[in-house]
Amino acid sequence: MKEKSKYFVVKQKAVPEVLLKVVEAKRLLETERVMTIQEAADRVGISRSSFYKYKDDIFPFYDNTKGKTVTLVIQMDDVQGCLAEILGHVAACKANILTIHQSIPVNGVATVTLSVGVGIQTGDVSGLADEIQEMENVHYVKILAGE
Repeated sequence: MKEKSKYFVVKQKAVPEVLLKVVEAKRLLETERVMTIQEAADRVGISRSSFYKYKDDIFPFYDNTKGKTVTLVIQMDDVQGCLAEILGHVAACKANILTIHQSIPVNGVATVTLSVGVGIQTGDVSGLADEIQEMENVHYVKILAGE
């Protein structure tokens, strides 16, 4: 019986350097900055065998979300305009808002769950999460795996 694959979303700082180099080598190949796998591996400083070992198992988060639904969980202060600013970031990223659920604020803090549709035109979802995280009244943002 075939074992089911498990997927994890981790921050870049938790990913081993060799895997990040495989991602960079794949980017070089996709953008045609190099013509061969050997050139890409040499440029980023890994062996060709490392590239082949991991190439099908590592990819930037946003590459795998196109055409899917991604859910963001955001904890924020309950202040006027904060949710509107968050939605502005989502719109600027060209993601389609599917659902919004905001909890009743407790001690001035609310949790918002946004489900967004990610299309071909949508920008980098992890970058969107970073932008929202940097907002003044936002405590944290988490990306939950989509469908």
